[in-house]
Amino acid sequence: MEPRQQGLLETEPLQEVDEDMVSEVDLNSSVTDEEREEMNNELVKLEEEISTLRQVLDSKEKRHLELKQKLGITPLSELRQNFNRSWTDMQSSTVYKKTSETLTSAGQKTSAAFTNLGSSISRKFGDMRNSQSFRSFEEKMESTVTTIKTKVGTGAGGGGGNFEEVLSSAANASSQDTPTNNLTESTECPS
Repeated sequence: MEPRQQGLLETEPLQEVDEDMVSEVDLNSSVTDEEREEMNNELVKLEEEISTLRQVLDSKEKRHLELKQKLGITPLSELRQNFNRSWTDMQSSTVYKKTSETLTSAGQKTSAAFTNLGSSISRKFGDMRNSQSFRSFEEKMESTVTTIKTKVGTGAGGGGGNFEEVLSSAANASSQDTPTNNLTESTECPS
């Protein structure tokens, strides 16, 4: 065998220790027979008290259940009451109040933004309707509708023809009179 080295690290492998040896701690040498007897008596008294307290608790729980039944308190009503109490507590919390105020403010700002957007769109449609391009288009549509009405209305009396022919001739007539500016150009406002 090699001689054992001195230092922080040992060269010998660890040996397993028997569990029975570890559990057999000699407590008897530090406790006298009188102290052992007192501890056993105290242990018996504590076990009796625990048993008595369990019986008292069982009795109180039975009485508690009887009273609830007589009062008509069901588990569902208790759950509802607890939920309502929790809801009320939550609503009174500062976090809930701050969140509610923030959401209310955000809702008001969003509503104002949509109102402004609606006003802007209405104004743009009004500007477009007043533009020269839209007026020209509107006049052509009125002219086409009038032409179709007169030709369909005179069709039975003489020379108007059927509806398809009238529609085709009105379309040809309106395509010849198409204005040079179209609706995609910038809107023009009359002065």
